[in-house]
Amino acid sequence: MKKAVLIALGLCAAIGAVSIEAVAADAKPIRIGALFSVTGPASFLGAPEEKTVRMLAEKVNAEGGVLGRKVEVIVKDTQGSPEKAVSFAKQLIEEERVLAIIGPSTTGETMQIKGLCEENEMILVSCAAAEAITNPVAKYVFKTPQKDSQAVTWIYNTMKELGISKIAVVTSNDGFGNQGKLQLEALAPEHGIQVVLNEVYDKQATDLTDIITKVKSAAGVQAVVNWSIVPAQSIVAKNMKQIGLDVPLFQSHGFGNPKYVEQAGVAAEGTLFVAGRLLVVDELPDEHPQKALLAAYKKEYEAKYNEPVSTFGGHAYDALMVVCKALDQVGPDRAKLRDAIENMQMTGISGVFKFSKADHNGLQKTAFVMVKIQRGQWVLAK
Repeated sequence: MKKAVLIALGLCAAIGAVSIEAVAADAKPIRIGALFSVTGPASFLGAPEEKTVRMLAEKVNAEGGVLGRKVEVIVKDTQGSPEKAVSFAKQLIEEERVLAIIGPSTTGETMQIKGLCEENEMILVSCAAAEAITNPVAKYVFKTPQKDSQAVTWIYNTMKELGISKIAVVTSNDGFGNQGKLQLEALAPEHGIQVVLNEVYDKQATDLTDIITKVKSAAGVQAVVNWSIVPAQSIVAKNMKQIGLDVPLFQSHGFGNPKYVEQAGVAAEGTLFVAGRLLVVDELPDEHPQKALLAAYKKEYEAKYNEPVSTFGGHAYDALMVVCKALDQVGPDRAKLRDAIENMQMTGISGVFKFSKADHNGLQKTAFVMVKIQRGQWVLAK
């Protein structure tokens, strides 16, 4: 960094073409926008994302910033609203003139601003999970959570190992639930899975006894798959417990927040779900390529905020680091920055990323593990 500054000053002295004001302008912070559901129904996603990004930006700046310039993250709280996400995205692009945007927290919000970012050639690194965000590929749109299809494949492979072939699928009527439903339906035949019952519920529902009762009445159901974010993660588990539906419950990769387990209480016991390795970092061998990074992030986050780390904060960590790493390589030129991200390889919280022109997510199925709730704790499913 110091070497780069000395070279720049030397050139200025030699040719006398760069003013002191221009040098000062170059030192202005690099502005990055962030759209997170910090409050509202999706705050279990957005709150740890916002906290993580503030913590990481502070750390980056304390270590000298990027290319000698501080990183300024401008966070907008969308409250989980696609309409607010669009409005704030326009603000970040037109008024704040940010270099890139990270987030939003949810699939519905991301899908609403995807076209807007593409039209404005604005880099978007989403923290939402649905595969439709990056499939088909949009030139300026990337995402850091693992793919829906990979999550479904993990779930179905685990079911085969357990001798499960007939299931009930329950999904929320939001972007994440809709995309998960599509993948669960599409991949079932090739894995020898029969979807006996397929029910969609309102994302704001506070009781799903009627739907879970239908599941219990359906012939031959051996397991339930719930695909949602909030608040039904815990409601499904509670209702199954209440009516005595004693079959395995599989949740999506949207289950990776300890608060869901707290809300479900004893009903969460035995729940299976796919996730990155952050939640089970203590069980990883020391030589695992993610172990040191995951352990450091977990330690720093929990010490700073006095709350358990979640996979969602990890998605935001990766999104900001993707942008910062690309900046360090090519500087604040958006076209070059986009190209750098598209060709990047990086070990992150969600997995080992290998972006490409054909893959703007960059994670393989190996980024997942199957996790089980055992005595209120996350453990690797054996």
